Amino acid sequence: MSSMKKEKSFVGYILIGVGAYFFIRELRLPIFTDFYSWPTLLIIIGLALILHSYTSKDYQHLFSGTIILGLGIHFHGLNHYSFWIDHWGMYLLIIGIAYIVRYTQTKKGLMYGLLFIGLSIVMIFSIQVPAQLRWINDIIQYIERFWPIILIVVGIYIIKKKR
Repeated sequence: MSSMKKEKSFVGYILIGVGAYFFIRELRLPIFTDFYSWPTLLIIIGLALILHSYTSKDYQHLFSGTIILGLGIHFHGLNHYSFWIDHWGMYLLIIGIAYIVRYTQTKKGLMYGLLFIGLSIVMIFSIQVPAQLRWINDIIQYIERFWPIILIVVGIYIIKKKR
């Protein structure tokens, strides 16, 4: 598939998604009222990127499409569902899932995906540890305070590793 045709298909998916969003919004169907919000637009863009990646067999957008879709779902959940987990570990989970989705087609990033998912699960559920494991909370509070430094170090490692 030519590059121009690939671009057109992505634009087509975006236009279909956004057009359907506004048409359904115009119909004012009660079943869809929860979706009349900006996170729905993120969901549409993420789905368009993922669909485009699969249909064009150009898997470079699977990661970013999954991230955008995941953020849209997460923000939608925060806005509409009282049971939705409001913890920064959810962003690590979204990144981990994006690595796994990309891995299914490119065979790259499985370890990063598993690492991010494992770390997110530990962080999300760390507030519910038994008394004898309270020291884990101390470590997690330390990580929560200095996590930007961890991101910087991991970023430098990834850049240096490629050379």
